[in-house]
Amino acid sequence: MEVYKSCPEAFIIAERDNKVVGYIMCRLEFGFSDLRRFRMVRKGHVVSVAVLPDFRRRGIGRELVVSAMKALELHGGEECFLEVRTANEEAVKLYKDMGFDTVRTVSHYYHDGADAFLMSVRLPYTTASGVAS
Repeated sequence: MEVYKSCPEAFIIAERDNKVVGYIMCRLEFGFSDLRRFRMVRKGHVVSVAVLPDFRRRGIGRELVVSAMKALELHGGEECFLEVRTANEEAVKLYKDMGFDTVRTVSHYYHDGADAFLMSVRLPYTTASGVAS
């Protein structure tokens, strides 16, 4: 509930035929920028995003992230960041294609000891062509 209360507009469910097929939940934080040295900013943190396996590669994950970033921006977010398993090549590629930069590797981030990339992007979110999404 803490995550939801931080920015309910960035807590989004994807449905197909009245079935939940994906979700994203984000919160707003205040801290040092991941992209601009020594600057304090409001940051959107993608806490969790998932799409059921049978519904992947259909643009649902991308749309969830874009929609959440728009909501975070409306609430004053200046950048958005997330952690993703270093071994999750498909997700890492998606985030890179969306303009996220890999800021650093976080060792032993997950409960099973796996590492994560911390990835970040500036808001407002713009596509590769420079047009706001």
